[in-house]
Amino acid sequence: MPGVPHLVGFRLRLVAGVLATVAVLASVSLLRAQQVSVQDRAELLRTPTTSNDPYSEENGVDNGRAVESPNDTDIGEQEILKRVERYEPFTASVATPFYYTSNVALARTGEQSDVLFAPAAGVTYAPRLTSTLYGSFTLQRQEFYYNKFSALNFGSSDFRAGLSYILPKAHNLMLHAEYDYNRLTFSNSFNGFFSNHSIFLSAELPFRFGRAQQLSLGVDTNVSLDANPSAPQRDEFDVYAGYAVSLTRSLSVSAVGRIFVRDYRSIDRTDVSEILALTANYRITKYFSVGAASTLAWSQSSKSVFDYNVANIGGALSLTFKF
Repeated sequence: MPGVPHLVGFRLRLVAGVLATVAVLASVSLLRAQQVSVQDRAELLRTPTTSNDPYSEENGVDNGRAVESPNDTDIGEQEILKRVERYEPFTASVATPFYYTSNVALARTGEQSDVLFAPAAGVTYAPRLTSTLYGSFTLQRQEFYYNKFSALNFGSSDFRAGLSYILPKAHNLMLHAEYDYNRLTFSNSFNGFFSNHSIFLSAELPFRFGRAQQLSLGVDTNVSLDANPSAPQRDEFDVYAGYAVSLTRSLSVSAVGRIFVRDYRSIDRTDVSEILALTANYRITKYFSVGAASTLAWSQSSKSVFDYNVANIGGALSLTFKF
């Protein structure tokens, strides 16, 4: 019949076009999911290599004005000293964390375990502007190498600049504001697949018990200013409680519990996550320390396909210089 071949050809082209569109949309959705998963993996596994808190007694702040923080990798390590040492605003550090993770892709079902190595390096300049006001400028780089699932390897770079202010008359309430530029990259490369500009705000109230124990309560918010691509862009809010104790002059342990709410800008999705982190640190010398850490996380999403549970356990060797 006249026109039948043309009609059949048109239908075939139409079907092919629909299938191609579906494939493209599926690929975009998968890419977005992977970008969000990488954000979560970076946050759960990231090891700060420079102190976010310049106010340790070792660096010259006394009278209880400067206290350690659950946001600080050195939580619980500081001790009250009888003499005040010279303040050292620069910190440079290198760390070699390694982890076992029970859910390598943060999947809801079909979880796969793996071992990863996550070397990190960073430098911080934290000038003391007044007796209770400090600046902070940090550059940091970390790589994540998976043993079995090497396709998941990636890198993370950060530049942070902020101010911290302590209110001695308000029970040493610590206020912190910081700009953060984070760039996630392909492994061993500075070619990025996601970048984010954000403002981080926090308030923390410390309660010290004796010379070696501290309980800290705090709230944080991380507001994204711009993200590329925009689909994974999100704002984060969390509350936390942390406890730290120095068992000896060299050995300290800590526990921090957090509840996160993550609200995504471009998609109709909100996640609620609970995270419990347990750490132990042994200082071998003034510069060299070894630590162990375990993180348990549970995440519930308004899109149930993004629900996950994960347990990470590992350790790290760290070398830190202050000057």
